[in-house]
Amino acid sequence: MMKRTGLLLLLSMLLGVSMAQTPAQRIPDFRFIRKTGAAFTRQDLAAGKPVFFVFFDITCEHCRNSMQYLNGHYRELSRAAIYLVTMDPGPSAEAFLGSQAPQLARQPNVLLLRDTRQQFITLFRPRKFPSLFLYSSQQQLVLYSDEEKDLPVFLAKIRSAR
Repeated sequence: MMKRTGLLLLLSMLLGVSMAQTPAQRIPDFRFIRKTGAAFTRQDLAAGKPVFFVFFDITCEHCRNSMQYLNGHYRELSRAAIYLVTMDPGPSAEAFLGSQAPQLARQPNVLLLRDTRQQFITLFRPRKFPSLFLYSSQQQLVLYSDEEKDLPVFLAKIRSAR
């Protein structure tokens, strides 16, 4: 975990991103990769529902705890389009989700995306792993946190979304 956290900090510094940065207020243009190898961009986001991005690393203990929590509440997340984004290799990320969040990973509103171009950090501006971004159906930031203890607040916001 320390190795990955150090890597995130180093990448942030090299890319000129401050650790006290403000998260992206609107969903930026991005290009991630689906399990199939196909590109996934902002234009592919589900329309008409809240968008929940979870930026995670498979070696991060807090990410593991967060995924387990979300897995236990997957039914409450059905109102949102959920995008699980990682820089980890596809097979490793899939194995991680299979062990930590098997119910969540099987939901039709959940998609695993790989950040092969390492864009998430510069575009969304997370501070650390895990980073949670909830955007409205109009792609405006509703809530951001990088603390697993805030997950119940995200669930409440998603439950109350229209």
